[in-house]
Amino acid sequence: MHDPFPLARPESLLPYVQPVADFLSLKTLPLHFHEVMIAFSLYHVTNRYISPALSRSLFPRIYPSFNARTKLNWDVHVVSFVQSTLICALAFWVMGQDKERSEMDTQERVHGYTGASGLIQAFAGGYFLWDLVITMQNVRIFGIGMLFHAISALCVFSLGFRPFVNYYASTFILYELSSPFLNIHWFCDKLNMTGTTLQLVNGIVLLLTFFSCRIVWGTYQSVRVFGDVYRAYNAGAVTLSNPEFGKLNNSTVVGNSGFKHDILQFAEGQTVPLWLAAAYLASNLTLNGLNWFWFGKMIETLRSRFDPPIGTRRLETKKALLIPESEPVLVEGTDVVTPSAIEKDAEDFIDAGADIKLEKSRSGTHLEVHQSEVRSRTSTRRRG
Repeated sequence: MHDPFPLARPESLLPYVQPVADFLSLKTLPLHFHEVMIAFSLYHVTNRYISPALSRSLFPRIYPSFNARTKLNWDVHVVSFVQSTLICALAFWVMGQDKERSEMDTQERVHGYTGASGLIQAFAGGYFLWDLVITMQNVRIFGIGMLFHAISALCVFSLGFRPFVNYYASTFILYELSSPFLNIHWFCDKLNMTGTTLQLVNGIVLLLTFFSCRIVWGTYQSVRVFGDVYRAYNAGAVTLSNPEFGKLNNSTVVGNSGFKHDILQFAEGQTVPLWLAAAYLASNLTLNGLNWFWFGKMIETLRSRFDPPIGTRRLETKKALLIPESEPVLVEGTDVVTPSAIEKDAEDFIDAGADIKLEKSRSGTHLEVHQSEVRSRTSTRRRG
């Protein structure tokens, strides 16, 4: 299937992109570099302009009250929500419409290429590029661990432009199906909706989607890609010639020559180096291990938001506070605000010693306030 993206690449930029693609052995990047930059720009504009404006409009009291760190996290979560929703919709569309993809064999799943799967690679790569930039700009907030994660995610996903396991771009990007619900859970906490019915229902859907798409689907597809990469590694260099016809030549192509040659147009002579297989499979194993770890943490975190028997949240019991008689006391509240306000040098102050008396009961926790009085500063202030 050809690339369905409606905008053609700008040919004027190709001379600048081609040398980089050749140096990195990313043969299909020149076909999709404009999509990478469009995706990057979309996420940058969403983070920088759309999210702040929309959030101030929808939550005029809450969003402006956030400090700079929380606003940054909020806007990043908005971008994550937009990206995960968009990329999953594209992936489902490609998996349903790309007939060539559904007919691929092992060799084609590893070395093959279709324009539609390249579009998925490009939009995912644009997001990981944006994620790397925003993490580098705020490394003190996100931490060095998130920086290494952003670098590795961009590098590993860029391998699809070799092309390498381009078929699995749509497959593994469906990990993101759980991300919209994860972001909604985070938004509920920031909007003072912790423990609400909305968060409970969303949390259940989050666990179901995370378990389905990352644990079940992800583990199954990891086994498939491990098998494909192993067989491609043992098969050696890719050739479009049929060895059963004896001497190899350009005329002895396999079966549906046009179909196969189109998918493997960038694969002639390609092999799966040991470093490439090891790096990809190690990254995949690490991500799957993290998915299992995160799933347990998500259950623990979700239960901490709710009361038993569903959750594990417990009511905090306040311990009795023993106040020594000699210790100064500051009283705050609605009943006693400014007892015995005394004017001195045109300024008010509280004579706490005259009006606040400590009396210990048997429990040692009784505080009694005598002669509490609220005076208006404006009515008692001297004039002239």
